[in-house]
Amino acid sequence: MRAIISKQLLSPEEEIRLQCENGQFEKAFSGIVGLYSERIYWHVRPMTESHEDADDLVQEIFIKIWAALPSFRWESQLFTWIYRIATNEALNALRRRKVRAALQFRSLSDVHDVSDDPFFNGDEAQNKLLRAISGLPSRQRSVFCMRYFEDMKYEDISEILGTSPGSLKASYHIAAEKLKALLLS
Repeated sequence: MRAIISKQLLSPEEEIRLQCENGQFEKAFSGIVGLYSERIYWHVRPMTESHEDADDLVQEIFIKIWAALPSFRWESQLFTWIYRIATNEALNALRRRKVRAALQFRSLSDVHDVSDDPFFNGDEAQNKLLRAISGLPSRQRSVFCMRYFEDMKYEDISEILGTSPGSLKASYHIAAEKLKALLLS
């Protein structure tokens, strides 16, 4: 009876940790997918060209998580570890996209046009905002998206990106100013 009661009091992350400690990695991974798939999708979506690209990137992220899960040492929160993987994969995808755009002699903002995405149903202002965000440098884009769209604390973003909260605040401020200038012009 006591084991049942204590299990009910565990947070989802604690339950996943317990499953990992017991070698139940498939069950733990299933819990991770259930907890984080939608959040990860919306984390990487502003950094991708389309719904399909975001879905592909989410799959790549979860493959990395699956491969690394048995070696995760629980020295950080599960949440920040997952977001670090997701952010690194998204930044790598942006770098690959920049290289492709350069090889095709196109600007990155031309490549990222959400109006062609059949899953995007936002108005023109949202479309303009996403185009403006896509023109930001990758670090500023990551910080802006995590802070503005996901309302993350600077301390969590700091752990994810491996940068001080002070520099993140500066990056966010610069990104916000750039976006304001672009959107008001």
